[in-house]
Amino acid sequence: MSRTRQVARLVRGMAASDGAGVKLNRVIGGPDLPQLDPFLLLDEFRSDDAADYLAGFPEHPHRGFETVTYMLAGRMRHRDSQGNTGLLGPGSVQWMTAGRGIVHSEMPEQENGLMQGFQLWVNLPAKDKMAAPRYQDIEPGRIPELQSASARVRVIAGSYRDLSGPVQAHATAPLYLDVSLQEGEFQAAVPAEHNAFVYVYEGSLEIAGRAVVRGELAVLSHGDTVAATAGDAAARFILAAGRPLKEPVARYGPFVMNRREEIEQAMRDFTEGRLG
Repeated sequence: MSRTRQVARLVRGMAASDGAGVKLNRVIGGPDLPQLDPFLLLDEFRSDDAADYLAGFPEHPHRGFETVTYMLAGRMRHRDSQGNTGLLGPGSVQWMTAGRGIVHSEMPEQENGLMQGFQLWVNLPAKDKMAAPRYQDIEPGRIPELQSASARVRVIAGSYRDLSGPVQAHATAPLYLDVSLQEGEFQAAVPAEHNAFVYVYEGSLEIAGRAVVRGELAVLSHGDTVAATAGDAAARFILAAGRPLKEPVARYGPFVMNRREEIEQAMRDFTEGRLG
């Protein structure tokens, strides 16, 4: 029997700064919601003031998890220690598996105008934390969309109706949808065992009788269906779900492992030039 997910709790993001001073709204990864297994962090960046983003994210390391950058507006150049380079423009996605280690940079390729998007961190299981790094650069045209009279759904990862997203991430089998809802009800099937959230970045929604407004993240209860209705104005939101790993998390800055000793090793490998 189908069971519709409820809103278990609402979380608002907090102002944060990362990289060389990029201003962010940190929704997952702060004191109110340190993580939602397997999700470790969700940052929203949105500013038309170049001073908020122009310094970008110079070279920095990662180990033990995946980073997902989804651009809505603006242009960001990625370069990494594996020799990969790519330009993230509006509607594009970069899904980077850091694995055993990578050093990369993400720098704006604009000096004015709106820069908007999200970065999501997805944990890796212990067996994959030291895997070879992998990079998925996904152009906007590769992301399937379903357009109806009331909604547009972009399928970045997982599946919606008959569409499957281009991202391959087997460990956590993620679902990642970007939804523009004009009116009526939106419904999506979600694996019952996955943890899931909805983040509203424009307008407002009602989920199982609970209002969720712009800037709020709804942590959802367990079930196999998510249903949402647009508020008085049209809504835009992301729906994400992932299989929980249920493993211990040791975390320090850009490193996420299972034990503190592994974090200390990652720090040594980076300072001695062996990471990436």
